[in-house]
Parts: sequence; structure tokens; C-alpha cells
Amino acid sequence: MEIIRCGWCAGSALYEAYHDKEWGVPVRDDALLFEFLLLETFQAGLSWITVLKKREEFRKAFDGFDYQAISQYGPEKVASLMENPGIIRNRLKIQGSITNSRAYIKVREEFGTFSDYFWGFTGGQTLKNNVQDYWKAPSTTPLSDQISKDLKKRGFTFVGSTVVYAYMQATGMVNDHEINCFRYHEV
Repeated sequence: MEIIRCGWCAGSALYEAYHDKEWGVPVRDDALLFEFLLLETFQAGLSWITVLKKREEFRKAFDGFDYQAISQYGPEKVASLMENPGIIRNRLKIQGSITNSRAYIKVREEFGTFSDYFWGFTGGQTLKNNVQDYWKAPSTTPLSDQISKDLKKRGFTFVGSTVVYAYMQATGMVNDHEINCFRYHEV
């Protein structure tokens, strides 16, 4: 029997594996939420496959996505990252990852966990949409606008509404699997 997946991942083994195992699965773990936030920061303006292909290099370059370590990065580390061909070498995004790690720590201090803060916007529930064709799904929603605005108020950068909505999809806050996709009812 043929497996039916969301149309966006068809034709790429890496994309299909990500789709099948991670995309849209509710994430409550702060370390993984930070990893996705950092990766979404670098994805801004690019395709997700570009970031996904470099994910392991990002993991190595950014101390295993350790937000405490990243919050301490100084000019030497930024210069080193700018020389690393395995990642996306954008100085503003590298600086943004440092800024975001510091803001992330403050949110954790205020809410106990980033998960409590993030999932508080939906009362801890995944919003299940009825997407028939992923290419016609929204790239922003009033909720992503609200979260984006709140993140910016808290000092985060590269968290426009489109980036936030992609983050919501990736971390399972919204289920935007196409309704005929085998993962739609699983997540």
C-alpha cells in the first residue's frame, strides 16, 4: 500500500524522514524547542531543506544547541562561526541566535520552562487544522502574529509571524499535515 504524505516533502528522502518522524509532533522539551527556534532563525528567508541539510553542522558549531553556552558567545566565536562553511554564515542571524538564547533564558526564568510559555498560547493543546493542500495553507495566523509580537517584546529577533508559524508547525503547536497524509491522525 502506498504511503500518502504531505506534498511539500515528496521526492526528498531527507524531507520525507523529517516529515515522517518530526514535523508536527508536539515538542515539550525545552532543549528541542530551542534547537527548532535556532534553526528557524537561520531559515528566515531560505528554504527549510537548506537548513535541514546543515542541521548536524549547526549542532556541532552551536555546542549541541546549548542555549546557556550560546548566550555567552563573544566576538571570537562569532568570527569562528562566520568562517564555518557547514552553516549559514549570516552575521545578523548568528548575532540573532545569541540574542535569542539570552531572551530564551529570561523566558525560562519567568515561566519555569519555555514550553510552559510557548504552549500557554494554546492552553497546552495542538490546534488541528484541516489542510487539504499544504501549498494553500496560511503562512501566518492571528495567533502567530500574537506570539511574534510577544517574542519581540521579550527581546527575540528573527521571529516574524511567518517564522513563528513555521515554528508552530514544526513543534506541533499546529497540525498542518494534509488531511489525506498518514501523519494527520497520528500527531
